[in-house]
This record gives sequence, C-alpha cells and structure tokens, in this order.
Amino acid sequence: MSESIENKVKEKKPKKKLTKKRLALRIVLCTLGAILLIIGGYLIYVFASYHRIPDNQVLEVKPDLLTYAKMDRVPPQPIEVIPGGKTYTIMTYNIGFGAYTPDYSFFMDGGKSSWAKSEDALKENLVNIGQFIMDYHPDFTLLQEVDEDGTRTYHVNEINYMTGAYTYQFVYARNFDSPFLFWPLLEPHGANKSGLLTLSDARISSALRRSLPVADSVSKIVDYDRGYSISRIPLSGKYAGEKELILINVHLSAYSTEEVRQAQLAMLTEDLIKEYEAGNYIICGGDFNHDLRGVASENAPGWAQPFPTDALPEHFAFGFASPGSPEAEIHIGHNSCRDANQAFDPHTSFTVLADGFIVSDNIEVVYYESLNLGYAFSDHDPVMMEFRLLP
Repeated sequence: MSESIENKVKEKKPKKKLTKKRLALRIVLCTLGAILLIIGGYLIYVFASYHRIPDNQVLEVKPDLLTYAKMDRVPPQPIEVIPGGKTYTIMTYNIGFGAYTPDYSFFMDGGKSSWAKSEDALKENLVNIGQFIMDYHPDFTLLQEVDEDGTRTYHVNEINYMTGAYTYQFVYARNFDSPFLFWPLLEPHGANKSGLLTLSDARISSALRRSLPVADSVSKIVDYDRGYSISRIPLSGKYAGEKELILINVHLSAYSTEEVRQAQLAMLTEDLIKEYEAGNYIICGGDFNHDLRGVASENAPGWAQPFPTDALPEHFAFGFASPGSPEAEIHIGHNSCRDANQAFDPHTSFTVLADGFIVSDNIEVVYYESLNLGYAFSDHDPVMMEFRLLP
C-alpha cells in the first residue's frame, strides 16, 4: 500500500453514531424551525395584506329606480322630510355581527368565543333583530357591525337580513376588511368584512365614506380600519334644493390609543361643523365606544372612558342633553352596552351608555330612549330618538 493511501486510511474517522438523544434534539430543532418559518410566513402575509379603505369613497345607494324597473315592481313611496311640525324617528343599533346572545363572551374583551355559536344560531338572531327593527319601523336606522362576509359569521351576508321591504333605500359602508387573524388557535377569528348600514324611508341623494385615523404602529393589525358614512337626505317644501338632512353613521375605535381616539373625534367634529355651516340639519348616531354620560368609573374597561363633551363643537350636543322640546321625554336610565368579557349577568356585568345621537341645534328632540332589551340579540341595545327639523 502506498504511503498516501495509508495516510488517507489513517485520517478517515468513523461516523458518530446517531443516538436517541441526538435524534430527539434534531427533531426538536427541525420542529422549531418549521414553526418559526410558519410564523414568519404568516406575519409577512398579514402585513402584506394590510390595507386601508380609501377616504372619501362614494357609496352606492340601493335600490335605485332602475332596479325596481328590472324587477317589474312598483317602487315604494318615500316619505318627505320637511322642516316644521312633523316628527321623524331614528334608531341606532350595534348588532354585534349577530353573534351576541346574553350568554356570549368575546375573546378580544377577555371572553371565550370568536365566532357566532353556529350558522343556524346566527341566522335566528339576525331574524330576531330584523323583526325587532321592523316592529318599531323607524324612519331612519343606523346599524353597526353588519358583516357582509366573515369567518366569524360563516360567510353569511347579514345585509340581506337587515334590509327589508319596509325600507325605501339603504347605504352600506364597509368599516373594515381584515386579513385572516389566526387567533384564538382553536377558533381563529379569521378574515372578516364588516360595516355600517344606513336604512332610510326617505330618498337618499348621495352617500360618502370617510376613513377615520387609526394606529400607524404594529398595533394597526388588530386595530381595525374605521370610518363613518355620510348620507344626504334632500328636503321637501320650502327648503327643497337648499338644505339637507345629514345622517352620519359612526363606529369609533374600541381598542386604540387615546391619541387615536382624540384624532377620530377631531375629524368627525370637523365634518359636523362643515355641514352646519352649509345650513344643513345633522344627526350623527352610532357606537361611540365612550361613556356618553361623561362619568368616570373605576372598573370601566379602556374603551369606556368618559366622552370629552368639550370636544363637541358649538351648536351640537347629544340628543339626551340638547335643549329639545319643552315637553321632550328623555329616558336614558338603561345603559346601551355591556362588557363582553363574560356572559351577561345583570348583577356583575359592567354596562355603559355608549350608543346615541349627536344633533345640531336646528333639530328639536321630542323623545329619546335607550331601549332595554336585556342585550337579547347583541352586546348593545338600541337607542331611539324622535325629532323634528326647526324651520
């Protein structure tokens, strides 16, 4: 054997035996690597999918007269909106994407669930909500958290359940379009498209969606896109063609910073002032995610802080606090929202007046009530107002 071959043989070392300990370590490292790869890929997907809905988005008013013609149906007659003695009714109701029965709790509030209990339970709840609204039959209805397509709502289009023959026209504004949220692990909240639905028995001439400020940090992934819709109702009679009734449907952020919440209110009040200076009548209703009574509470969750009433511009007030009619009936003893950290318990659950209406001073409030449904269909109860436009 030559010297070079002999040296190579000597240099050649035997392979180390793959022990059970080494094998286990290798499996653990491979598993961790795979998990990190999945997490990394998911984060890339979430951030790549993130987008904001454009500001000043023109909304479609449905149905139009052409739609009725295609259906060979005579369109219903819209009501006329005239300043003077006639009164009108309006309701605001956050329907909680149809999932919240009294025993429901939501994971983002510290509760358990992220989906509606079942598709059948969801549909039953939506039917009950729709029937309740139909029974009251307000002239105008502002709804929040109406899902058009979502994992949490079994991809049921809830708009179809909320729009009925009793409504002359409606406007839907998408509030957020979230990427797939893979949490909680056993019941991922998923991807959801949800929004604001405005129903009207009067003709809506046009509508617009405004995009509210939201967090610009990493927290923007869980601080959903936010906006409000502006629907224009033309007046009849003396002010026809000159003034309008402006309906603003809003759902402010619940899980954001105080800085963002202040910025949202600043933008909203800017539009209120703009419409008032144009001579219009303005009602802004919805879920404000504040304590509208302005009362601080030690056990209040972060979203239920006192509404800064000094942020409201001149000529505006909450409907329950506006001068209104001398004979006005105001009933706000019932809180319109419960904390969804647990099933509703009338003795222990935190509740707050978070829903309502801001009105301009050219509107006279005749009746105002936070309706007590015992949170039967949502974590919110509706608020109803009767009003007239001052000539």
